[in-house]
Amino acid sequence: MTSKKWLLNYHLMLLPGILLLIIFSTVPLFGTVIAFQDFIPGIPIFKQTWSGLDNFKFMLQLPDSRQVFINTITIASMKIVLGMIIPVTFALLLNEIRKRAFKRIVQTIVYLPHFMSWVILSGILIAMLSIDGIVNQITHLFHAEPVMFLANNHYFRQIIIWSDVLKEFGFSAIVYMAALAGINPSLYEAAEIDGATRFGKLLHVTLPGILPTIVLLSTLSLGNILNAGFDQVFNLYNPLVYSSGDIIDTYVYRMGLVDQQYGLATSVGLLKSVIAIILITISNKLADKFANYRIF
Repeated sequence: MTSKKWLLNYHLMLLPGILLLIIFSTVPLFGTVIAFQDFIPGIPIFKQTWSGLDNFKFMLQLPDSRQVFINTITIASMKIVLGMIIPVTFALLLNEIRKRAFKRIVQTIVYLPHFMSWVILSGILIAMLSIDGIVNQITHLFHAEPVMFLANNHYFRQIIIWSDVLKEFGFSAIVYMAALAGINPSLYEAAEIDGATRFGKLLHVTLPGILPTIVLLSTLSLGNILNAGFDQVFNLYNPLVYSSGDIIDTYVYRMGLVDQQYGLATSVGLLKSVIAIILITISNKLADKFANYRIF
């Protein structure tokens, strides 16, 4: 087969993915003009009344929008930090296990939650944390008063953060396990000859060996600082915990689809996208500087 035919086949193979990208990612970008309009459904989009930056000014004046950005940054940043520390710690501990059968069993158990949707997991959490759930039943044995965890602002944010970490840490550890597998065994042998203990080899060989991977993933995660997890929050939150759990994505959903404030919702979403682009660019520069890795 000639090179031209190979090239044609490659382009045909890419065509379905490109079409999906255009339909679901490129075409909807034209809808961002709603952020600059006093949008009324039923009127063609280019015949709407233009409002300039009024939607953005109104958004910044709303106390709810400010709290939403604070909630999003707080939840997302804590997810990123714990989502780095716990998978690294787990990978290091798992790497020290010598029994391969036990190691595989543990890996399989911690990987499974990643493949479960938040619809399923939120149902499990709601059942466990309800007023008559297993958690309150256990605390009742110690004469504690029952708590509505998912309706309490003190607990809700912590539940969101830790449930996401517990769901994803096993799958996230795969990258670090691969990095650990790439460390030259002769380094451990040399450290052992020098009298290094097991902890010493972990400290002076293992950690430096996966440090570039840790730095790379840490810098790249900066672009997700405004992604706090719509699926998770949407399935778990309720009006009682809006002040601590409402994030940008759920706020846009309510403003746009429930309250039909399309211009306001689009302006919030557009602002988030602009900030995300800036953060992704910064994370790319940091990844290039500290880990010698570039995305674009």
